[in-house]
Amino acid sequence: MSSLKNTLIEVAYSILPITLVVVIIQIALRMSYEDFARFAGGAVLVCIGLILFFLGTKIGIVPIGKMIGEYLPQTGKLSIVILFGLLLGFSVTVAEPDVQVLAMQFSQASQGAVPKLILISAVGIGVAVYIALALLKLIKGWSIKYLIIASYVLVLLLALFTPDSYIPVALDSGGVTTGPMTVPFILALGVGVASTFGGKRDSFGFVGLASVGPILAVLLLGVLFG
Repeated sequence: MSSLKNTLIEVAYSILPITLVVVIIQIALRMSYEDFARFAGGAVLVCIGLILFFLGTKIGIVPIGKMIGEYLPQTGKLSIVILFGLLLGFSVTVAEPDVQVLAMQFSQASQGAVPKLILISAVGIGVAVYIALALLKLIKGWSIKYLIIASYVLVLLLALFTPDSYIPVALDSGGVTTGPMTVPFILALGVGVASTFGGKRDSFGFVGLASVGPILAVLLLGVLFG
């Protein structure tokens, strides 16, 4: 019951500000009541959807991510850690609604030059590789600052050879992968792995690393298609 109450409060904080702004615009600009009624109906559906989504995340996605994270290091095999990092990173990214929207809009803007499936796959592979790298970083105790610096140096170098039209999409792809589906799972996975080290290591920077992967992937896509 407490979880439901907290979820309702979270959704209210997310939806009420934009709803109030639209109400003010409706009064000031005298928009048609038909358009406002359509917006109000959509806002109600969004509220219901977010409530169900957040409850599902707390009940299913976060616990299973933490459980998998606790189990992987116990196998004692880096190959298994890398494999599951790749599989989990790819699957959770292609399921992210924000990634689907970005791919659809870019496909329309490019008039089909880059198919939606290819962009989604590239973003998914980018996240998958960097989640596997983040897991290795955590298990091996590597410093995150060197990984971040090296990754963004690669971003800057690739940007020199990528058509200008791809660079904004690449940067946006790093943002859309930090959505409500991917972030809870990545964080739970990192917390689960870190918990097996008895507090000696933490999952700090997991989301930051995961957001670099799709930027590099889309820039590479630009080099190939551009």
